[in-house]
Amino acid sequence: MTRRLRRPSKPNHERWFVSYADFITLLLAFFVVLYSSTQMDNKKLVQVSAAIHGAFQELGVFAAGPDQEFSRNNLPSGGGIPGLKPGGGVTAVDVNRLRRELENALGEEIAKHEIQMRSTPEGLVVSLSEVGFFNSGEATLIEDGKSTLARIAKVLNEKGFQIRVEGHTDNVPIHNPHFKSNWELSTARATQVVSLLVEQYGFDPQQISAAGFSKYHPVASNETDEGRKANRRVDLIVVSHNYHPGSDAVSATASQ
Repeated sequence: MTRRLRRPSKPNHERWFVSYADFITLLLAFFVVLYSSTQMDNKKLVQVSAAIHGAFQELGVFAAGPDQEFSRNNLPSGGGIPGLKPGGGVTAVDVNRLRRELENALGEEIAKHEIQMRSTPEGLVVSLSEVGFFNSGEATLIEDGKSTLARIAKVLNEKGFQIRVEGHTDNVPIHNPHFKSNWELSTARATQVVSLLVEQYGFDPQQISAAGFSKYHPVASNETDEGRKANRRVDLIVVSHNYHPGSDAVSATASQ
């Protein structure tokens, strides 16, 4: 029987095209992903830049001019700062200048320790002590307190700042015909101030919020009379960057 010889197969010189095509496809996908992530980073960069700018303003490292604003017109295409209203801007907080204006308007109350001011990472805090604004155990602003609040409102409202109003108490339990606990008292006082700012002094309801914290955010020790006196207060916080409460409702942060 004759043995049939197997002819050697010819090498396929075009096989490399398959690997090359796969490589080009992967490279194209890589550049598409890289381009997309670059666009997203630009948006994040704008947001981070705005946040850092606001933080340094609070610390007084640099301050915005009185008319400086963050607006969509100042941002790169596709960028934005969360919370800006369409077609409008949010005025940057010049903490040092604002504090000087309030000190000029409230010199007498500051001298009597009815009002204290301090800078925090969140913004400028204007503390209204119970003495000079509220009778003990009540949430209705007294007449002298209303005239002082009117001067505060004149300074703050013309700038269009975002304001958060916080009610605080000492740790002495309260139980009277109007309030069962310090939670209710602190919340009612904050709400009273917000109502006056909106209804009498024209504050934008979308730019203001209220919260009650009872005894849980003290600024001094509750072991002394002076400390408890300092803790009975309503704080007006001029928020230095955008603050968006979950709703317009008054909030209590914990259950008693």
